[in-house]
Amino acid sequence: MAGRIEDYALIGDMQTAALVCRDGTVDWLCLPRFDSHAVFAGLLGTEEHGFWRLGPAYPADAEPPRASRRTYRGDSLILESEWDTPRGTVRVTDFMPPRDGAPQLIRIVEGVSGRVPMRSALRMRFSYGRVVPWVHKHDGRTVAVAGPDSVWFDTEAETYGKDLTTFADFTVAPGERIAFTISWEPSHRTPPALPEPEQSLEATEEFWHEWVEHCTYHGPYREAVIRSLITLKALTYAPTGGIVAAPTTSLPEDIGGVRNWDYRYTWLRDAAITLSSLLRTGYREEARAWREWLLRAVAGDPENLQIMYGIAGERELGEAELDWLPGYEGSAPVRVGNGAAHQLQLDVYGEVTEALHLAHMTGLARNDYASLLQLKLIRYLEDHWQDPDEGIWEVRGPRRHFVHSKVMAWVAVDRTIKLIESGDADGPLERWRELRDDIHRDVCEKGYDPERNTFTQSYGSQELDASLLLIPQVGFLPPDDKRVIGTIEAIQRELSTSDGFILRYPTESGDENVDGLPGDEGAFLACSFWMADDLAMIGRVDEARKLFEKLLALRNDLGLLAEEWDPRLQRQVGNFPQAFSHVPLIDTALRLTASGAYGG
Repeated sequence: MAGRIEDYALIGDMQTAALVCRDGTVDWLCLPRFDSHAVFAGLLGTEEHGFWRLGPAYPADAEPPRASRRTYRGDSLILESEWDTPRGTVRVTDFMPPRDGAPQLIRIVEGVSGRVPMRSALRMRFSYGRVVPWVHKHDGRTVAVAGPDSVWFDTEAETYGKDLTTFADFTVAPGERIAFTISWEPSHRTPPALPEPEQSLEATEEFWHEWVEHCTYHGPYREAVIRSLITLKALTYAPTGGIVAAPTTSLPEDIGGVRNWDYRYTWLRDAAITLSSLLRTGYREEARAWREWLLRAVAGDPENLQIMYGIAGERELGEAELDWLPGYEGSAPVRVGNGAAHQLQLDVYGEVTEALHLAHMTGLARNDYASLLQLKLIRYLEDHWQDPDEGIWEVRGPRRHFVHSKVMAWVAVDRTIKLIESGDADGPLERWRELRDDIHRDVCEKGYDPERNTFTQSYGSQELDASLLLIPQVGFLPPDDKRVIGTIEAIQRELSTSDGFILRYPTESGDENVDGLPGDEGAFLACSFWMADDLAMIGRVDEARKLFEKLLALRNDLGLLAEEWDPRLQRQVGNFPQAFSHVPLIDTALRLTASGAYGG
């Protein structure tokens, strides 16, 4: 049985990632890319769908023991888990070296004290647990083959097969180190090179040490910021610069429900806000790579901007259901692909333009096509900003005139005007200034409820939406505007959970369910960080700090966050780890540090 979502650790190589549970089980790994079929899919099913457990041996009728403690080695993505057993203490080091060849997952067992009996149990299943591979020996190496894929298993420990699983039983004493490695290679190619675990460990640690040194943030929340930055880097697909929203699919927003989506793609919104956080903490190379990815992805067709693409810029992300997987804790269906790819979400134009603007303002080398793209996006918005859309939350109900979408359309026009005013682009300045004023006036007239002194989710709606918290952050209105303060206070009253965290919107309203889906969801963590930001902006800095530190306390023991927090079950829910949670964590830390709102 899979662990709780917060029981998992992330390891990765900037091309794919694995989740490792507290009991030493790898329950999720897609090879060779984030969006490839899973080799271990036990996270969304059972052990029959693939896993790799490595830890102290235990009786057949018992549960596998959980690690006594675990941590990342310094500022890296190298996981160290330790078990204290009646016979001694053992450590397992898990990592994926940044690759220049075959993808590898390396696990090194080290004796700390006593003599500890250990077991490795490896059950590889291809195509998300559906296909049992042909496992055999090749020149003394174990290889699993099915269709186009092969996974090679290397270790000095003696192995044997039983129940369609590869086992190794061994004992470690103090100072002894035994390595286990799996490597992926297309099945028609020659075998991958033999792994060099110790050299790879040293190189991986050096890579992360050098990368973290570029961070320009040195404030009081540095530990949380660094861990979030490492997580964002791990979610970046190195060959192209695309950034996935999360490395998983179908971890539920509502345990047992149907709100299960595939996040292994590059959302323009998520990637744009990730870019802004990286830029503001010193990571310009990642920003440059993402900008190049963006230009390739939308090349030739900017008027039909998609809200998301594949990590190499693929446009077709057709959604399907994997009916042989029962889902995480029975949360079905399990989905791959994402049908929201072709939705109309006008806010994306604002996020992309804001990211390009920030890159320009922070001195990223000018790219003429980036400026041309920005101008083309505004020409599209001229004709379409008044259209209803599906909005930031990708609702599967009817399109609406979402206020946040209109606000972000205003942002797109405003930032492009600034680009033209700087002399780095040419455009119809006066016409677009009028357009900016028209959008602003439209939002303030149709998206604001003067009786309640709050902006609303959509034109004519009585409902609130946490995305309205971004109004002062993007500069649509100043923080001290009474309409901004009224909106913040209304969201606190109507969208707060008993824990003080913020829901995205009411999942059920008096007339219909706005998102077109049954069930409920937890508090959306990004929205709660936005609230902390807004509270700091309007001068309620102590309240902002307390909320921020409550949010930090929701992280698991390794500093990782999923998409949401379920206040009823008191646990993390949604895909994990989630870029859209770690980015606002960084942003809020920067704001609170700048305001001096920390300590005590």
